[in-house]
Amino acid sequence: MSRRARRLAESLLALTTGLVVAATTGCSTAEADRTEVVVTTNILGDITRNIIGDQAEVTVLMRPNADPHSFGISAREAALVERAGLLVHNGLGLEEGMLRHVAAAEEAGVPVVPAGDHADPLDYTSDESRGEPDPHFWTDPLRVVSVVEEITDRVVEHVGGVDEDTVRANADAYRAELEALHEEMAERFAEIPADRRQLVTNHHVFGYLAERYDFEVVGAVIPSGTTLASPSASDLEELAGAVRDAGVAAIFADSSQPDRLAQVLADHAGLDVAVVPLFSESLSEEGEGAETYLDMMRANTDSISQGLLGQL
Repeated sequence: MSRRARRLAESLLALTTGLVVAATTGCSTAEADRTEVVVTTNILGDITRNIIGDQAEVTVLMRPNADPHSFGISAREAALVERAGLLVHNGLGLEEGMLRHVAAAEEAGVPVVPAGDHADPLDYTSDESRGEPDPHFWTDPLRVVSVVEEITDRVVEHVGGVDEDTVRANADAYRAELEALHEEMAERFAEIPADRRQLVTNHHVFGYLAERYDFEVVGAVIPSGTTLASPSASDLEELAGAVRDAGVAAIFADSSQPDRLAQVLADHAGLDVAVVPLFSESLSEEGEGAETYLDMMRANTDSISQGLLGQL
C-alpha cells in the first residue's frame, strides 16, 4: 500500500471511529435523560421524592404556592417532559395548562402515571362540575397510599438504575407515615361536634376529606372544581343563604388565592364568619408551614379544627 493510500485509510478509520463514538455518546445521553422522573404538581413531586429517595433525579414542574389549574412551563421544561424516563401527573384534569404536554409525552413514548386514576376517584356531586371526576384526592391520605403503590411499581418498571429493594423500602416507610397522618387527622377531627362539621371553601377541593372524616360540604364561593371559573351574583346569594342557615363558623380559602371572594361571601352572609387560609392545592415555600405534603395536611387539620371550633 502506498503512503498516500495508507494516509487515506487512516483518515477514514479515524472518521468512522469518531462517528461511532458520537453515536454512542448520543445514545448514552438519551438513555441518561430517560432515567429522570418528571412530576407536574409539587404535592405529587414531594410524594414521588419520598418514594425514589436518592435513586434517581426528580424534577417538579410546579413552583411552590402556584395554582395547579393555571401554571405553565417553559419550552425547555416541555422538552424535558418529552424526554422523561417517567412522567407523573394528576390524571383527572387538574393541571389544565399541562394537558397538551402530557399528551405529547405519551405520543413520544414516555411512560406516564395518571395518579388520580389509582385513588378510587370521586365525582363532583354539585354545581357546574357535577359528574366530572374530582382531582383533589390528596385531601384523603389513605387514597394517597394507593397512589404511592402505583408510582412505586412504575418507578421500578421504567426508571433505569434504581435499586428495587431501596425504592420499595422507601415506599413502605412513607406509607407508614401516611397511615399515621390519617390517624392523627381522625383523632383531631373527632373533637369537632357533628353540628359544626360543615365546610365552605373558595372552590370545591375538600370532597375527599369530607367523605373520609364525615364533614358536610355546604358549598363553595366558586361553584366549580377549578379556580379558573368565576361565581355569579346569584351564586353568591345562594351560598350566603346556605351559610346563614347552617351557621358555619368559618370559610376556608386557598392560600395561593386572594381571599377577596370568600370575604365578599362573609359580608353577604351577614354573619361574623372567619376567613381561614388553607394550603389546599400547593405546597409552600420553605418556612411558610407547608413545605411537604405531610406538613401541609397537618397544617390544614389544625386550621380546619380551630376554625370550626371558633378557636382562631
